[in-house]
Amino acid sequence: MTETEHLQPRFTTDNLLSLQTHILAEEKAHPGATGDFSWLLSAISLAAKTIANKVRRARIENVLGDHGDRNIHGEAQQKLDVISNEIILRCLGDRANVAVLASEEDDAPVVLRSRGAGGRYAVLFDPLDGSSNVDYSVGVGTIFSILQVDSGPVQSSYLQPGVRQKAAGYILYGSSVVFVLTTGNGVNMFVLDQSIGAFVRVASKIRMPERSKIYSVNEAYRDSFPKGYRDYLDFAHANGYSSRYIGSMVADVHRTLLKGGVFLYPPTGTHAGGKLRLMYEANPMAWIMEQAGGRACAGRDRILDIAPTDLHERTSVVMGSAGEVDEVLRHL
Repeated sequence: MTETEHLQPRFTTDNLLSLQTHILAEEKAHPGATGDFSWLLSAISLAAKTIANKVRRARIENVLGDHGDRNIHGEAQQKLDVISNEIILRCLGDRANVAVLASEEDDAPVVLRSRGAGGRYAVLFDPLDGSSNVDYSVGVGTIFSILQVDSGPVQSSYLQPGVRQKAAGYILYGSSVVFVLTTGNGVNMFVLDQSIGAFVRVASKIRMPERSKIYSVNEAYRDSFPKGYRDYLDFAHANGYSSRYIGSMVADVHRTLLKGGVFLYPPTGTHAGGKLRLMYEANPMAWIMEQAGGRACAGRDRILDIAPTDLHERTSVVMGSAGEVDEVLRHL
């Protein structure tokens, strides 16, 4: 045995593999890669670290509560909504390969440059999902979707079905800061190691359980759900299912990704077409679910196949373990 052979079993490819290293390794699988995409994900990582710090210090810096304005959806903006939105715009705005930045908080997308001027990607994001929960130290998150700009007008380049996403992910700001990412090659999870200031990979090629008796939905609106969803809830109650609902989509979906089950946001009397935003929330989360072996539907339709007609289009959502989504669809 050589001097180093006895040490080798202690080391694996997962040891201290940073998000940046992971991105560069994936880039090697694409001989024509220019590095632009890696540079873009690096900017999102920087934004995530900055937002994580603001969330952690929100009460100390007195940035809790309402900002006083309403966003395009008529929802009261939280102070941290505005701060997080500005952080992402600043981190991504100087990236020469970004053509369009579109935020859930803004009325219209920010067009930075044309395809001819080097703009290759459109980045759509919800800067701080579940932000009203920050006041109570509940997990909140950032959701993002990256699309490649085609040869058409930049102003409408983001109106693409979710199946055409180049990358999607979310960052959960909770007991730890978790970065979940897919580029179409499985789902990988990273956790921010505060001591070194880097996201370190903790799980790769995540696969969801096929079945798990957990459902996540706001049952306060049950009476306004269509009959099929009420029938499903009756089935779940009668068959020993557990109810788990946090009220922050990132936190609820993250639990569903790891533990299995199903996350639902059905149509209601006040939102007949559903409430979640297709481009900022449903599409990126749907792709993550599918890449982990799950399913994601709007009613009976696959979410990723929906052709969007508006940047702020809404949809209903049923996503999670393939077997559990099928069970919901059976009742619809």
